Amino acid sequence: MEEELTFEQAMQNLEKIADELEKDNLDLDTSVKKFEEGMKLSQKCNKMLQEAEKKITILIDDEEKDFTLNTEE
Repeated sequence: MEEELTFEQAMQNLEKIADELEKDNLDLDTSVKKFEEGMKLSQKCNKMLQEAEKKITILIDDEEKDFTLNTEE
């Protein structure tokens, strides 16, 4: 079972993979595996950002509704 990474941990892992790929001393098979791992981490980070954006949007919308209700009274 894959451990649940925080956004920061996923980004650190992604940066490490990018550094390893830039060194250009990996064989093709290892490079492809690292690239695949990096793509999965990138998708995970993107999903986390989208979820955070949704939460922020909900909070902002709720705050605007509360403000509107309070000013109409």
